[in-house]
Amino acid sequence: MPNNNDSRGPHEPMSSQADGVTGDLVRLMPLDLVFVMRFMGESQHRLQSHFQDFIRAELAAGGVTTETHPMIHLFIENHAILLRDFVFSGVSLSRQFRVDEIERLTGDTTSMIRVDIWDQLKSHIETAENQFRSQAGTLPKWLSVFEKPPGSLGSEK
Repeated sequence: MPNNNDSRGPHEPMSSQADGVTGDLVRLMPLDLVFVMRFMGESQHRLQSHFQDFIRAELAAGGVTTETHPMIHLFIENHAILLRDFVFSGVSLSRQFRVDEIERLTGDTTSMIRVDIWDQLKSHIETAENQFRSQAGTLPKWLSVFEKPPGSLGSEK
């Protein structure tokens, strides 16, 4: 949705724009930033293995095995990943912490967490902008699918 910022043009340096949006995001941190748990490593593998065994057993009970369906392992692996991610996402969403809670828990009285997050946000915003800018030459070809077809309604005045 267009807004007044869309008409800025190139006269404002991108680094100051990144500073501005980074500052906005940091000011919104107390409301919008949450820390969530993330299961990694062996925990992911263990739950995925559980669901693979579960799905394999359920399918076998219905007569579907590797003998009757030689490529079923692809289905089993994909669905085990989906079930694993569902479980971990649900648990993560139920255990969220706000930035002030994390600061209290870690004893961060100097707000270093916020400073570190500001630095990372600014760096990642600039990286994303540079990545987009580096691909700008290929955009006209990609965007051609959005062009109005020749002779379509509304093309004549």
